[in-house]
Amino acid sequence: MDIGEIATDALRYPFSDFKKVIILGILFIISFLIIPAFLVLGYVFKALKACIVGVSELPDLDDWGGMFVDGLKVFVVQLVYFIIPFLIIFVGILASIASIMSIQSEGTFISPTAAIGTITGVAIIGVFLMIVIIPIFAMAVANMAYYNGELGAAFRFSEIIDKIGKIGWVDLIIWYVVLWIIFFIIGIVSSILGLIPVIGWIILILLVYPYLYLFLARYTALLYISDK
Repeated sequence: MDIGEIATDALRYPFSDFKKVIILGILFIISFLIIPAFLVLGYVFKALKACIVGVSELPDLDDWGGMFVDGLKVFVVQLVYFIIPFLIIFVGILASIASIMSIQSEGTFISPTAAIGTITGVAIIGVFLMIVIIPIFAMAVANMAYYNGELGAAFRFSEIIDKIGKIGWVDLIIWYVVLWIIFFIIGIVSSILGLIPVIGWIILILLVYPYLYLFLARYTALLYISDK
């Protein structure tokens, strides 16, 4: 399958059983209770595993304990991969605020614009790192799914890079660009829904968010197995 076929297949995937999408949406709505948030991650990971082994329908919403554990694993992997860019962005923002306060309190002649510009540059570096890491992180989670949830598989960097090499770096970049295009389109739809009081937000959280997560699971899985 080429990237266009992968994207088309992934866009159809959540419609294989829309009742499960709605149930996942309910978990999204109550994610402020923390545990449902991990169940969401766990179910999306379960869908990723199912897609990697060739299942084209949404998996059953069962084994809640297993989903919770898998959700924790995905969270840990995400934390490890993104901690450095997040820290760089945080430091950049914090330093920017501190610079402004220092300039105002000490009455120095340092240009606030120059100070903020310098610190903002640091934050931009963090954002750039995050953008670069995202596709590698996706392949890392897919690698963990391939090994049936083995946490260490997400950190076998040489194996993950070798896997990307077999898939093709060009295909990975095209996959990533198409992903951003789809996200942009869905983002526009989400912005429109966000303007509709109550009903718009319910539709957004109940349907759009779970749809997007399940699309991403299928989209990532099909790329991961595309070298076979």
